Amino acid sequence: MLRPLTPSRCDGVNPRKPDMKTPILVILAMLSALLFATTTAAQTGPSPVQDVLQEHRALLEKSSRKTIGPAIDAIALSGLPQMQGVLEAWRAKDVWQRLDDGLFFIAKKNATGDYDLTDFDSGQVVGTAPKKQLKQLKPNSGIRAMIATALVTFQLTDPDPEKRAAALVSLTRDPEAALLPPLRASIASETDEVLLARKSRLERLMTMAYDTDEAARVAAITEMAGDLSLDFRATLNPILSTKLVAAKADEAANVNIAKTLLPGDEALPRDEAYALLVKQDLTAPLVTAADRNAALVANIKEARVGGIFVQRLNTEVARDEAYAALVATGVAPPILSITEVDAILANHQFFFAYQEPSSAVTDAARKALDASETNVAANQAIDLGLDALSLASIYFLAAIGLAITFGVMGVINMAHGEFIMMGAYTGYVIQQVIPDHTISIIVAVPVAFGVTFMAGVALERLVIRWLYHRPLETLLATFGVSIVLQQLAKNIFGTQARPLTPPGWLDGAWVINDVVSISYIRIAIFVLALLFLALFLFIMKRTRLGLETRTVTQNPRMAASMGINPDRVNMLTFGLGSGIAGIAGVAIGLFAKVTSEMGGDYIVQSFMTVVVGGVGNIWGTLAGAAMIGTFQKGVEWLNPSNTLAAQTFMIVFIIIFIQFRPRGIVALKGRAAGD
Repeated sequence: MLRPLTPSRCDGVNPRKPDMKTPILVILAMLSALLFATTTAAQTGPSPVQDVLQEHRALLEKSSRKTIGPAIDAIALSGLPQMQGVLEAWRAKDVWQRLDDGLFFIAKKNATGDYDLTDFDSGQVVGTAPKKQLKQLKPNSGIRAMIATALVTFQLTDPDPEKRAAALVSLTRDPEAALLPPLRASIASETDEVLLARKSRLERLMTMAYDTDEAARVAAITEMAGDLSLDFRATLNPILSTKLVAAKADEAANVNIAKTLLPGDEALPRDEAYALLVKQDLTAPLVTAADRNAALVANIKEARVGGIFVQRLNTEVARDEAYAALVATGVAPPILSITEVDAILANHQFFFAYQEPSSAVTDAARKALDASETNVAANQAIDLGLDALSLASIYFLAAIGLAITFGVMGVINMAHGEFIMMGAYTGYVIQQVIPDHTISIIVAVPVAFGVTFMAGVALERLVIRWLYHRPLETLLATFGVSIVLQQLAKNIFGTQARPLTPPGWLDGAWVINDVVSISYIRIAIFVLALLFLALFLFIMKRTRLGLETRTVTQNPRMAASMGINPDRVNMLTFGLGSGIAGIAGVAIGLFAKVTSEMGGDYIVQSFMTVVVGGVGNIWGTLAGAAMIGTFQKGVEWLNPSNTLAAQTFMIVFIIIFIQFRPRGIVALKGRAAGD
């Protein structure tokens, strides 16, 4: 019996095994359709970032610094948080455009060499493309700078405080009116007190410059009136900038005039006033002799000009007649007389006009700037006083040892500057042994005192003790010693300046405000000078050496008869003065160059300080240092470009001062005074 054929058997398919290819193909087709639909939805669905970019597509494709501004502003001010990533990727040259549809993506090269395309809105990779199908946006340095400014809008509220601080720096460097609203909006959410203060101050400054509300600008200016900072004055200066303008009398009513000028005054000569009218196309230029001659040449016809033969135009009168004929026919402009020029000038008004149209703003800015300049002047006086005090401290340290030796012994020690130099080099050597700058300075002070004390004792015992009461020989001998010590220093340390590095805690300056500041090193020297003043007073008032020194100063013979050895007192006193000079050298070396000649920079000032103050008196030395330091800084302030002038005037001043007060500010009785 034959069984009928079934389709399955006719197709050669085993009916017991299902066909697996068809379901798999169906599933793959469904997945492909789903993926295509997802991709299409991702690319064609709501895409606010892509909409903004496509709106300015032409500008982005052109990528010109001159025209790209509107596109950057639209991106920054769109209000979309994703735009920060767009700007950052654009600045990093990671933005690419797909050529077939013009869409923009963040493109990154993958392992296969193609580029993964990341959508700006979703942040997801939505496809890949080979490089030939993409175009990279390559912003130049100018566009990157504009992008950096635009990023400020987002960075002002960034969670990272460093980014917020960087945004403030960028905004301060390149402020714009469009960035004022986001700056104001960021103040409410600012949690860092320092950044909050900076934002608030910058908001006030930008309000002055860019706010459209006149009352807000005036309020901000009035609030900060008298401020000392440079940024405040720099903000006001453009508001108060002026330009010279000419206008008809009836057209000047709506102009914000700063100052009215009259033609013919020193500030506005008549020629300049008329030239201003010509420049503003308010009148015709004056006809000069050259213009007249050029018109005559241009209008020669049949050997005549204005009916006059050319041969006759050999005089000024004939040329004027010929030109008048041209004027009469309307060929040439007339030559104006002085009266006519004055009439034209009288019909116009000349003035300096503010660039700022609001008179209320400029009035407030002028008052605020005047108050600021007054405060600046007062603080400059304080700053000058601090500089003078600092210089006086240096002179006092350098002169205090000389005041002791000169006042007590009457010895003109020209080698005193070299003891200062020895102290500075001692500090340098100590720093080579002890690398810690704080410890090395602490060690260097007593070591420098000991070294220069022994050197002073040796100088007194070997040289000076044989030359008492012979001032000229003493001066020459100590001058020779100074030369020897300088050459010895050159042989040991060379001619190159050596560094005496201050401790790290002395770096920088104490900044009181934008005008007044003083370096920590100078503060330390001032404190050191006060300590030495207190130490000297203690030695002179509370110790046996001080009592004997004062006794020998007043009456050496009577002191000797009372059992005091004047030679021993002189030796110790000279050593004490030399030791103090060594400590002064360490202090001075912290900010001055340490060379073999550094003592010569202070020996003259030291002698002048002692002589002006009063020989042998510590209070006189202090007063002399204050007077000389103040006078020198005052002269330098009047003529800052010439420090030599300050030295010269100071010497002249001292010579005149000594004529009226030969014993100094605080006269001392005794041997040093010549009694």
